[in-house]
Amino acid sequence: MERVDLAVVEIFALTTLAFAIAIVWTPLLTNFLYRHRLGKHIRDSGSTPLFTALHEQKRGTPTMGGVLVWVTTLVLATIPWLLDRVFKINFFHAFNFLTRSETLLPLGALVAASLVGLLDDFYNVKRRGTHDGGLRMRHRLLIYTVIAVVGAWWFVAKLDWTTIHLPFIGNFDIGLWYFPIFVFIIVATSFSVNEADGLDGLAGGMLLSAFVAFGAISYVQGRYDLATLCGVIAGSLLAFLWFNIHPARFFMGDTGAMGLGTTLGVVAMLTNSALFLPVIGLVFALESLSVIIQVVSKRFRRRKIFLSAPIHHHFQAKGWPEPKVVMRFWIISAVSAVLGFVLFLIDRNFR
Repeated sequence: MERVDLAVVEIFALTTLAFAIAIVWTPLLTNFLYRHRLGKHIRDSGSTPLFTALHEQKRGTPTMGGVLVWVTTLVLATIPWLLDRVFKINFFHAFNFLTRSETLLPLGALVAASLVGLLDDFYNVKRRGTHDGGLRMRHRLLIYTVIAVVGAWWFVAKLDWTTIHLPFIGNFDIGLWYFPIFVFIIVATSFSVNEADGLDGLAGGMLLSAFVAFGAISYVQGRYDLATLCGVIAGSLLAFLWFNIHPARFFMGDTGAMGLGTTLGVVAMLTNSALFLPVIGLVFALESLSVIIQVVSKRFRRRKIFLSAPIHHHFQAKGWPEPKVVMRFWIISAVSAVLGFVLFLIDRNFR
């Protein structure tokens, strides 16, 4: 079979396998989360009364559900690699998608950021760290900045990559400016995804659209291993959504949102299509923008623009049922992901 044909088989086979494996071991995860009462802590109603009122019914529902996604992805990336190294059989080699040039960095970023998020979730549950539980914002920002700096160093030192693509214009070598731009994109994407993790199934569904879009971009570019990684993440997310849709069996938590957000940013940089990210992840960008607008307005105008921020809470506060908000945001995310992919194809033919 030709390499392209094998790539299609690898992508769809491992995507399906990721879904099946995640579905199978979810009962083990949920039993562990409920047995140890790793339920989400809701912020104090005195400081955020509307937020607390909207989330009161979620109190006690286990968090850390994002473990399902990144652990499944890690297992499916490492086991074929190990089998390929040990047995040297073509079958195992065909399903080994762990490579230094394409998938080692995003997988490493996924695990590192997810572990930090797991610690944050644990602190939230145990009410350690801040008053409401969890790591302080400045500590989280510092840690994820360090992860992003390591990623930028990998691009420059290991991949010899300092080029950024401007859609419909061309590629530009920006030298050491690549460092701050890389760090900004990774940190901004991870925190934007985290802002969207507020309703049952919301972040998971939007991440699914984004990773499918970047998987398609990777495939068109001939980055088949990276496309496979995106497929495995998408398959794991589908299984996660099976249990996360309203009413959620568990929440994604920072271990999922921050880890997957960081990985999404790294994938965007690896495909040199980061400037398509605001289109593909349009709703993520709007979620962060709504928070920024709300904070600035309260700081300088002493009044709110939205009933509650991020913006999904605004619509919820207006009386929209939670599933309606989630599904409409899913639709917008799917359309924007397709639009971003179409713009990528147009740009590719434009060059």
